Amino acid sequence: MGPALRHLGGLQAQEPLTGLWSRLRAFDPVTLDEQPTGRSVVRTHLMPRTIHLVTADDALARRARHDSMLRERVLGNYRRGELGGVDLDELAAAGRAVMADGEPRSTADLARALADRWPAPGPRVLGEMVIAALVPMVQLPPRGLWRTKAGVRNVLLSSWLGREITPSTPAPSPGGSDPVGQALVRRYLAAFGPAASADLRAWCGLAGLPAAVASIREELVTFRDERGRELRDLPDAPCPDPDTPAPVRFLPALDNAILGYHDRSRIIGDAHRGLSVAGARVVLVDGRVAATWTGDGGTVAVTPLRGLTRTEYAALTEEGQSLAAFLSDHDSDHVRIA
Repeated sequence: MGPALRHLGGLQAQEPLTGLWSRLRAFDPVTLDEQPTGRSVVRTHLMPRTIHLVTADDALARRARHDSMLRERVLGNYRRGELGGVDLDELAAAGRAVMADGEPRSTADLARALADRWPAPGPRVLGEMVIAALVPMVQLPPRGLWRTKAGVRNVLLSSWLGREITPSTPAPSPGGSDPVGQALVRRYLAAFGPAASADLRAWCGLAGLPAAVASIREELVTFRDERGRELRDLPDAPCPDPDTPAPVRFLPALDNAILGYHDRSRIIGDAHRGLSVAGARVVLVDGRVAATWTGDGGTVAVTPLRGLTRTEYAALTEEGQSLAAFLSDHDSDHVRIA
């Protein structure tokens, strides 16, 4: 499963097991459980300020590049003045000092430890700011393991992995080389291309990457979409015929296949665009969102967003049966289509 996570550059961690099941043949969630406990995969705040399941190598290599973005996005959640007068560098240092003993802590635990020094913002603000933005943390297993419910306990990323985070390199001057940014562009295109620079930014939340795209432009291939936008891709990326049928796929909430683009009209119609950020689970039929679904044990309930042909209905039912069996861990044909 590590290679799949590396290829995707990380996966939204709300429901990553369903996301991997939809992408991999014969996916066994138990094998993924071994990777967080074995510390080759971690749950951590990354792009764009949400919890992602990523390989340990990616977390260490990319976290410093995301620091400024994470800080600004968390600050944007607060009313003006909630953190007024708080030196964020001092807050970060204090947070690291509290966590330095290696003891797992919840957000509330950490906030209480800092509240005497910074009483004004309140514990919720302090805890979220430190854990989601200022100090790289890992959510420890059993959080996120298959068929396990557990609260969030955090430790320092570097302590958990026994390795230090790769330091952030200075922003390149105009026209200068940006190897880290160029590598991120290539990784994104390998998983999500063809795409525009705006799509890349929507995926990772980072500014300044158009320059990295421009610096490797000669090695990329260029397309135009229906609106004339320039899309770029890797030269050896697969390019199937437009008439190639796309199989039915059940996606979890906030899946990267949708949130990985700024222009989501390529996969979801404007009438249903709000579903992409509302936490709805969606079904792709012929590569586009055509239904929503919910799952409870071995029952999968599907609500179509448009009329389905008989062939589409049959394919959706078959894939829904497979998902129901996966969710219930036994054979099941409990699929309801409204």
